[in-house]
Amino acid sequence: MDVLIKNGLVLTMDKRRRILKNTSIGITDGKITDIAEDLKGEADFVIDASDKIVMPGLINAHTHLPMTLLRGMADDLPLDKWLNEEIWPIEAQLEAKHVYAGALLGCLEMIQSGTTCFNDMYFFMDEVARSCKETGIRGCISHAMFDFGDTSKIPEMLGHGKDNISKYKNGLVRAFVAPHAPYTCSQELLLKAKELAEENETRLHIHIAESQKEVNDSIEQKGAPPFEYLDKIGFLDENVIAVHSVWASEKEIGIMKKRGVKVAHNPISNMKLASGVAPVPEYLKKGICVALGTDGAASNNNLSMFSEMKTCALLHKISNMDPSTVPAYSVLESATINGARALGMEEEIGSIEVGKTADIILVNLKSANMTPLTNPVSHIVYAAKGSDVNSVIVDGRILMQDRELRTLDLEDVLKFANEEARKLFLKAGKEDKLF
Repeated sequence: MDVLIKNGLVLTMDKRRRILKNTSIGITDGKITDIAEDLKGEADFVIDASDKIVMPGLINAHTHLPMTLLRGMADDLPLDKWLNEEIWPIEAQLEAKHVYAGALLGCLEMIQSGTTCFNDMYFFMDEVARSCKETGIRGCISHAMFDFGDTSKIPEMLGHGKDNISKYKNGLVRAFVAPHAPYTCSQELLLKAKELAEENETRLHIHIAESQKEVNDSIEQKGAPPFEYLDKIGFLDENVIAVHSVWASEKEIGIMKKRGVKVAHNPISNMKLASGVAPVPEYLKKGICVALGTDGAASNNNLSMFSEMKTCALLHKISNMDPSTVPAYSVLESATINGARALGMEEEIGSIEVGKTADIILVNLKSANMTPLTNPVSHIVYAAKGSDVNSVIVDGRILMQDRELRTLDLEDVLKFANEEARKLFLKAGKEDKLF
């Protein structure tokens, strides 16, 4: 074995949802080769998981990784004002180096808080891919496509998608296709994006029905709310990852179920922008796959999936006035195996099973907030913090052990991110935001 994890409390998230005590895991060539209570054999590297929960790495099903540089830049604003007056003018000044710095910072933050795979939509995606390869984290990347009704931009937008797919089809980094949203993309761009995804057997990553204003505008301009409109033009299918999906009607939920649409739920971002509360209990009752994401750090303002899990559970309990709504296990599924399903990777990651890729995290139980150990699933969702993550393994490679980063230099990344953020703010005329 390359790596042996010994004596852990294993949350497998397998089909039987087994929780295994005093169990060891063998990893060879990036794959899980053995799971046993008393695992024999030699290993190049041994990790003692006593007093730790061993579980699948968390999957961030939607983010804009380089927006870590915009953390705190435009707080406490409604979505349309936040985008049009603050975020998009700054992003118009982006250069590749800014994106690289923000992506590195995001990778650092996610590794430290137990995320092993993320689904990203942004620009200069070669820089995001570069950050994945340098840090060892797994990424699904897609260039955001816009044409705002100007169809002359379609060849350029599709070109970005084709370029990413040609470079990142398999392995640690893979490419998706990302028409930004129905309100920023013409019907022609939406359908050509779908065609590109189908030709290359990859996912469509798109924001849908994030705000009430978006729904109202869609009805006024297109004669139907977003999901109905997208179904009418033939866009929706099982490859669609519908980000936010806050304002889906009962009829549209039926359409989503029929078409096999996956949902990437972003509760903290939706709450911060006052976008609304997604009908997640209804999605789950219908059997719709619900994954969990942080959105970008400009609207969250962190990338901790532990924060996202707890918020998800509590939000739907209080909004439905029912403490049994969206229980801890459902939330944990959204952050692990359902995240993998949404990304089309459930045969590879999302659970701890023999034959799967070793994307694994260890969570420390020797802390006040994790004591006493009564219910490990409850503890992960309601009690754990990102700082409780002790070790992180992706593709069988140890990225962090005992909180020590193995592929990144913390001080170097923080310095680089601060420098590039300062340059971006100055270029965008936002020097008043600097401290």
